Amino acid sequence: MDKNCAYCMENELLDAFGIKICELSQSKVYLFKEQSHKGRVIVAHKKHVSEIVDLTKEEREEFIEDIAKVSNAIHKAFAPKKVNYGAYGDTGCHLHFHLVPKYEDEFEWGGVFAMNPQRVTLSDSEYAELIQKIKENL
Repeated sequence: MDKNCAYCMENELLDAFGIKICELSQSKVYLFKEQSHKGRVIVAHKKHVSEIVDLTKEEREEFIEDIAKVSNAIHKAFAPKKVNYGAYGDTGCHLHFHLVPKYEDEFEWGGVFAMNPQRVTLSDSEYAELIQKIKENL
């Protein structure tokens, strides 16, 4: 555990960009507050590791299954044309994937998604509605 890590501490560091949805076998799932891409989430590993190669084979397989499960829920809940996957961590070295639903003829279709375009924020009730739709499909 890293006391400077948003995913480990789940405090104001996380509150700045995400809302916890649930925990799965190997991961924690967060709704990304910036919702230019409806249904965008982050799937972070439960352990504070930097690289996917830092996991055991079993942990890695279960983590990828968690990502697939969340992606499937996004497809069922919001029907995007495509889900983009981004795994970064140059500054926050906690293994996590951004799952970014892309909708044809909408924001950033055909291009790389912006990390935080700061275009769309929602009300608490709108966030709760998105979270409920994802949970219903997990």
